[in-house]
This record gives sequence, structure tokens and C-alpha cells, in this order.
Amino acid sequence: MNRPLGVILAGGQATRMGGGDKGLLPLDERPILAHVIDRLTPQVGAMALNANGEPARFEAFGLPVLPDPIPGFAGPLVGVLAGLDWAAGQGADTIVTVAADTPFFPTDLVVHLTQTAEGMEHPLVLAATPRGDTDTKSMSGSGLIRHPTFGLWPTALRHDLRAALLDGLRKVVIWTDKHHGREAVFDDALDPFFNVNTPEDLDVARRRAAA
Repeated sequence: MNRPLGVILAGGQATRMGGGDKGLLPLDERPILAHVIDRLTPQVGAMALNANGEPARFEAFGLPVLPDPIPGFAGPLVGVLAGLDWAAGQGADTIVTVAADTPFFPTDLVVHLTQTAEGMEHPLVLAATPRGDTDTKSMSGSGLIRHPTFGLWPTALRHDLRAALLDGLRKVVIWTDKHHGREAVFDDALDPFFNVNTPEDLDVARRRAAA
């Protein structure tokens, strides 16, 4: 498998943070998004950012900004589709997605995802942990907590994904289960997929970054 391209998903509405871009919030004197970029850069080829609205606010990061190809804030799958369309134009077979508000994701994320995908005709893998917040993550049949914004996705399935989204599909794991997606398990002592959803989460992230 060729090295995946990276897509950072920042298309959410951040309602629990009062709106705005969570990735631009300061963490250890730098935007959260800068930490995400630093973690992802050595793991992928080229990178892009999925975000809506005025792209100039991300100009300092030097990444192409991909708006949702389907309007209406239809969830992370639309951001995945934006990334797949972009990657297909680059001649890539796969992308790896990460969330713009999750600064501590594993430094071996891509290696583990691609190893888990070995032998698959269409590499499709979600990151998972054996613990987590079941109110915001997706429990699999095996009892793992799947993290739908962290995954390996094949460009070959982008047309199927587009059709599913236009038909009203929004839940990530329904689509990945349909295509027999796998789970790459990360068993870290601290939740590597901790994300900043609230002001309280930002305080936790700042303490964790300072530790």
C-alpha cells in the first residue's frame, strides 16, 4: 500500500464551545491544530484540511482547505468524502483522517491502521479503544469503542460514499460496517483520542500538555 494522504477534519459546528473553530483554540501557546499537524506530518504524504466557511483563517498553516461537497453540515462522513475526492485527484489510493480538536492521537496511528488493513481489497479501518465515552463514541459488536473521525479510507469507495450521503446516511459506522471495515485497537494508558468539546475539556488538555 502506498503512503496514505492525510486529511484533518475541522468541519464541525463546535456548538458546545459556543461555535468557532476548536482547532484554533490555544494549547501550550499554539493552536490545537498546530499540534495535530505536527503529529500527522511524519505519518502521511501530503495533507489537507476539511473546513467550511472562509478558508483564509487557516492560511497560516499552509494546507489546502477542502469544503464539504454536500451542504448542510452532514457530519464527518462528508469531510471524509471531501478528502477522498481530493486524494483521488492526487492519484492516491487511501487517506487517513484525524480530528482537528484531538491533539494527543497516537504517533503510530497510520502504521497501525495500515497494518490492520493488510489483505483488504478496499482498506477501510477505524481506530478503536477498549474504553471511552460511550455517549460520544461508537461501540462495536466486540465491545470496542470506535473513533469514527480517525480512520483509513479507500478512494475507490468514494462514489459509493457519495451516493450513501445523498441518500441520507450520516452515521459513520453504518457505512464502514456495510463495507466490512476493521478496527485498529489502541490500548494506551491515557485516552489517545481525547478531544476538546467543551471549555472544561480544554482545561484538561492544557494540564495534559503541561504534564
